Order: sequence, then structure tokens, then C-alpha cells
Amino acid sequence: MNLKIPILKPEEIEKIRAASKIARDALAIGGSMVRAGLSTESIDTEVHRFIISQQAYPSCLNYMGFPKSICTSVNNVIAHGIPDSRQLEDGDIINIDVTVYKDGFHGDTSATFVVGGVDKPGMDLVNATRESLELAIQTCGPGVPLRLIGDTIGSFAASLGYSVSEELTGHGVGRDFHQNPLVYHHINDEPGEMQAGMAFTIEPILCQGGAGGLQWPDGWTVATLDGGRSAQFEHTILITAGGVEILTT
Repeated sequence: MNLKIPILKPEEIEKIRAASKIARDALAIGGSMVRAGLSTESIDTEVHRFIISQQAYPSCLNYMGFPKSICTSVNNVIAHGIPDSRQLEDGDIINIDVTVYKDGFHGDTSATFVVGGVDKPGMDLVNATRESLELAIQTCGPGVPLRLIGDTIGSFAASLGYSVSEELTGHGVGRDFHQNPLVYHHINDEPGEMQAGMAFTIEPILCQGGAGGLQWPDGWTVATLDGGRSAQFEHTILITAGGVEILTT
């Protein structure tokens, strides 16, 4: 199986670094706003303003018709939640997903934030999902099989009783929002090795119950079939000669 995976040149790496840093800062702004009584639409508005102020563009806006600048996925929404007037409530968990386009390159990141007093099962889910991403990144480097990412996340999640979404994957990122390679977060036997100069996202989604999803009539929002909560964390990373660089930290 031969996949054309872009290898970034030094000048391209500088550009994806810049886009990724804006995405990081935009996510921090969105996360700082999270509180009970605030609408997800308000978060979208402020993050949009910040991205534009950096002479950049929110990659999600109008991507295949997506109507907002960020994705906001609350509680049992696995991914691609559309910001709206719904107000966050105490005890919610919310994933904010931000992608920024700057000077021809995209940077992509997300995190799950807690609203007020979240119960222990919810906090455990959020913490485990963050840790699964950290463990996966630690495995990365030149010559490492891409499947090791999924093996690491899948094994860790199963050890804690969580399932991992197999419907949504990480992906190469650079000049295109989504490009090769696909990065699976579950145990898999996909071919391919990491090479210096490759940039891609790792973005595991862990679920309390089953990881099967159902798309809402809006054509974007995907929620768990069983109503269980899900959490997600994401970084854009660069494989380097010496290991890995997290571009969105």
C-alpha cells in the first residue's frame, strides 16, 4: 500500500509552526471562556475574532458547508458539534476543536474542558483521554510504525474500561486540512512508518460506553448511540530526526 505522505521542507515547517501556535492560542481563549450559562456560539464568536486578528482564517468555516469557525462537542457528542445558542450547564464536559489556516498551512488542536463541578466518572474520562494522547505522542519518532499510536491508545483505553471511536481518525495536516496519513486510534494493523518531516494529528476519542456514533440531521454532529459521554484531545505533531515536536503546545 503506497500512500503519498507529504514531507515538509524547513520553510514549510516554519509556516505550519506559526499556524499551529495561533490554533493553540485560540483554543486557550475558547477554553478560558467555558462556564455555566455561556452559549457555545459565544465561544465561537470570540475564537473567530481572535483568529482573524492574527491575519489567519478558521479552517472549519465553510469547510464542506460547515457553518461555524470551531466545533463544540458537549457530553455525548463525539465530534463536529455546531456552536449554537444552547447554554452550558454545570457538570457538562465540552470539547473545543480549532483549526487555523495561515500562509498556506493549517494547524489543528482540540481539548475537552469541564464546566463547574463534573462528577468523578466524567473527570476520570477527561483525564484518561488526555493521558492516552500523551502516551501516544511519546511513542512517536522516525521509523516508528504508525499503527503503534492506535495500539497504545487502544490498549490504554481498554485497561480502564473505555472504548475508542473507530469512525474518526487523526490525519496528516499541512497545505491541506486533511491529508495522508490516516492515524487510527484503535488497535490496528495498518502499514506505514513515521518519517522526519511528516506532520499529522493525533486526536483520540474515548467513550464511557460504546463508541458507535449516530449523525444528527444537521449533517455534522455525531453523538454516541448509547448516550454515554465522550472526550477528545488533539495535537498537531511533527516527526523530527530526533523524535517528535508538538506544534500545538
